[in-house]
Amino acid sequence: QVQLVESGGGLVQAGGSLRLSCAASRRTFSMYTMGWFRQAPGKEREFVAGIILSGGNTYYADSVKGRFTISRENAKNTIYLQMNSLKTEDTAVYYCAATTTYYSGTYYYSLPRNVDYWGQGTQVTVSS
Repeated sequence: QVQLVESGGGLVQAGGSLRLSCAASRRTFSMYTMGWFRQAPGKEREFVAGIILSGGNTYYADSVKGRFTISRENAKNTIYLQMNSLKTEDTAVYYCAATTTYYSGTYYYSLPRNVDYWGQGTQVTVSS
């Protein structure tokens, strides 16, 4: 079992920045990807960004491209989400996620039903 622990959420004004961190409790070589999803009140959980652990390739939701950057630090079993130019519509609970199943394309890693491990979530609130 792998535990994912997020940190770094908070309150920020529109146009500001935040950096989220997610630390995995242990290294597991069965993990293919780690990433971030978010869920706003009354909405379904949606994909934000992901990273292929073996090669470092990244992929993003269209809504955050050019504003958010996902990165990894393998030695610490940690990934980060740098969020710039935040908008009020970015307000949500952000969840760290990991998958242990191989899929042929990043689309499949962007589906919440294919996530094997979830973090507890961290609140990000962007005020106008």
